[in-house]
Amino acid sequence: MARPPATRSTRRRSSARALSTNAIDMLRADHKAVEAMFRQFDKLHEAGEDTATVIQFVREALLIHSALEQEIFYPAVRERAGEEEEELLDEAEVEHQSAEQLIRALGSRKLSDKKREATFTVLMEYVRHHVKEEEIEMFPKVKRLKRVNLDAVGAQMEQRKASLLKKALG
Repeated sequence: MARPPATRSTRRRSSARALSTNAIDMLRADHKAVEAMFRQFDKLHEAGEDTATVIQFVREALLIHSALEQEIFYPAVRERAGEEEEELLDEAEVEHQSAEQLIRALGSRKLSDKKREATFTVLMEYVRHHVKEEEIEMFPKVKRLKRVNLDAVGAQMEQRKASLLKKALG
């Protein structure tokens, strides 16, 4: 997976993430990085420039992020969750399914397909909604679950992410 050029803010985020294995901190860093890529897409799209590289990078980043949440974070939280957290997890998993359908659709569309950018725009809306719910509703509730060791979960996520990145880079 090709990486976009590093900016001062992305270098700072990368450094901050490297210092923390807290699961929520890692997920928030991913959210910020993807939002930055969404803004980059918007600028390129408005300027009539090629958006293919940004779309591909976002697709791969979202697939990795989704795998971390669904394989590690959500199950760890679900083990300790109460009814409120269970409902948020159920909704988040359905949102992931919808987003993954859009990600697959993007992968199957030709670069010349005019609906490719429209599909990406809808994906951005889904992801922004999902991120908002996680940041405002889920993460504060998860932090209050004293029995979830966010550092241990984060360490598992970090290992899995390294494996997924290695696979994506070929």
